[in-house]
Amino acid sequence: MTLKKTKILFLIHDLGHGGAEKVLVNLVNNMSTEKFDVTVMSLFGGGVNEQFLKPHIKYKTVFKKAFPGNSQIMKLLSPKSLHKLFIKEKYDIEVSYLEGPSARIIAGCPDKETKKACWIHTQQMYAHNAIRPFRSYKEAFNCYNSFDKVACVSKNVVEAFLKLFPIEKPIHTVFNTNESAKIQSLSSEAVDNPLFSDDTVKIIGVGNLGHNKGFQRVIPTVSLLRKEGVNVRYFILGEGPMKEELETLAEKHGVKEYVTFLGYQTNPYKYVAKCDLFVCSSFAEGFSTATTEALIVSTPVCTTNVSGMTEMLGENNEWGVITENTDEALYEGIKSLVSNPELLASYKTKAAERGKAFTTEETVKMTEEFLLNL
Repeated sequence: MTLKKTKILFLIHDLGHGGAEKVLVNLVNNMSTEKFDVTVMSLFGGGVNEQFLKPHIKYKTVFKKAFPGNSQIMKLLSPKSLHKLFIKEKYDIEVSYLEGPSARIIAGCPDKETKKACWIHTQQMYAHNAIRPFRSYKEAFNCYNSFDKVACVSKNVVEAFLKLFPIEKPIHTVFNTNESAKIQSLSSEAVDNPLFSDDTVKIIGVGNLGHNKGFQRVIPTVSLLRKEGVNVRYFILGEGPMKEELETLAEKHGVKEYVTFLGYQTNPYKYVAKCDLFVCSSFAEGFSTATTEALIVSTPVCTTNVSGMTEMLGENNEWGVITENTDEALYEGIKSLVSNPELLASYKTKAAERGKAFTTEETVKMTEEFLLNL
């Protein structure tokens, strides 16, 4: 006897460069095909992660690409009107996989038989940012309170969310999914770049080149360390609006030849694996995908104390170094590692050990159980 599959829709803004977008693709590609019939819908098409969806995943887009003022235009319509306009099929479960517009639309589902879940990926510190996609705080609260359950990617994200929206519905911590076996396999590929085989201590940061990722904090650190005689090189992997500003900053600090922009890479793992230290310099995170990937490829981690890091690296730096979220503390943390080869080597061993906690199997199982018990 064949069991009836659970028909599930995941709605997201787009499948662009971001961490949540990549995590969604990892998740749906590895969910049980015996238990779930999966559809992914993005509001806007053209994202780089679309290409990585497996053939059995149904994929739909509402608009071919994003257009100026789209969030303001969507606010003209109620959640129910948007849902009626965009979602034509009936599903057993509808999931908003990113806070904001997706949550507003799924909250508008009128079918009482359909279960609804919402994912919160970022530490929502400020009400004005959290309610921007909604008409008002009241609408935002009511939308989030309409879900059967809410999933947050770390305990810090849960705490911040509940401070802003003290809803009555169950909230769970569900870790992000990485394709661990694939990451490890790809990480062993060769890097055809002579800078990776010189005698420098190689630091790498990964993410969108925007203010929040804090790459601008690390460039002065590279300059200081080099002046102190530490032979470091900094690789920045990603694309984004601050690239020119970061290039100018590297020139200003006299380290232009020691700061390398790798751009977007379909296989970032081989670069991270070839580096001596992964640095997360973010001002805020939800649960950093790039940091878990660094652990999976056994690269030591130094990070600012953003959401999810103590869960990932321990309360007392058991598996990586967590610093206060200031430029000075981050500099001291990086320095403590790059100037001490023995300490760096010990954290490489610890990274490999901790990476085993974030296998695809474990995180997919956690997510499937959450969804099947809505």
